[in-house]
Amino acid sequence: MSIRLDVTCFTAPTDAPESDGTLEWDSTTLVLVEARAGTVCGLGWTYGPEAVAKVVSDTFAALVHNRDPDDVAAIWHDAGAALRNTGRPGIAWCALSAVDLALWDLRARLHRVSLGTLLPTVHRNVPAYGSGGFCSYSPEQLRDQLSRWVAQGIPRVKMKLGRDPDADPQRLDAAREAIGAAELYVDANGAFTAKEATRWAERYADDWDVRWFEEPVSSADFAGLRFVREHSTLDVAAGEYAYVPADFRNLIGCVDCLQADVTRCGGITGLLRVNGLSVAHGIDISGHCAPQQSAHALCAVDRLRHLEYFHDHVRIESMLFDGVLEPVDGALAPDCSRVGNGLELKRTEAQRWAA
Repeated sequence: MSIRLDVTCFTAPTDAPESDGTLEWDSTTLVLVEARAGTVCGLGWTYGPEAVAKVVSDTFAALVHNRDPDDVAAIWHDAGAALRNTGRPGIAWCALSAVDLALWDLRARLHRVSLGTLLPTVHRNVPAYGSGGFCSYSPEQLRDQLSRWVAQGIPRVKMKLGRDPDADPQRLDAAREAIGAAELYVDANGAFTAKEATRWAERYADDWDVRWFEEPVSSADFAGLRFVREHSTLDVAAGEYAYVPADFRNLIGCVDCLQADVTRCGGITGLLRVNGLSVAHGIDISGHCAPQQSAHALCAVDRLRHLEYFHDHVRIESMLFDGVLEPVDGALAPDCSRVGNGLELKRTEAQRWAA
């Protein structure tokens, strides 16, 4: 069977300036891969620079051309091997992730079944937590966003901090006031040293009943993550910048929960390998962002904790695709009445954002 890969980049400005503890941005770029076999088309995407598209077209288009979509795991293996000299972690693995997601979707559509039918499904839905609360937000914007998620039935929310630690107590006060008894998570995006993070963790827990501390230090600082975990009552999480399986292996013992991003960790095939690691070591997985790509896939994760319902990705996925899932009772449930991942590109509208 002949498979053709088409790749398109879509970039949309954010609805307001955004920043976290270590970065500022004003747009979101989605790199879409369409895997075609005859008249059937599977969709997969990742978030990253337009350079991702170059890897897809230069490295993977010929590799998948005469392959059987049912051999998706073998394709994944060969695609990873083809990246040896390119450098697997980072942009290249994001490209592989988007291709793998598109091939899984294509495979399900060719069989005329929901994507979840092809996966070893463990759960019927995926608990979500609202994520945004950017450092660039005023206290009023913060209250508005977090309280809207709670009003929608999402019982847990996350905010960014660490850019201006002296201002964070006022922001945390506003957040706790807005969400009432809902769970509050924080994400420093690696803004602190290990000792700074440990001191702040005590205050977060005691003064604002924070439960989750994401990337208190750089995700590459394994010793620092371990230190904060061992000297804090908060659950320490990292893994959104883990790409190849070894990246996740290196986090074992350093965090309480592994974060896995299906658009970075090798797509669904890669996520299933991370799942095996988490089961073997008795550690939970939390899905990082890309909710419409993650819902089906995370239902196949044994030790699933939840999924990050990230503001930027919720917004752009709703702009570009029909069939997007909305949280019900704080969770995303795949629509098994639709083939594949259940999504269709809004081709006319999407052209507005095409690069």
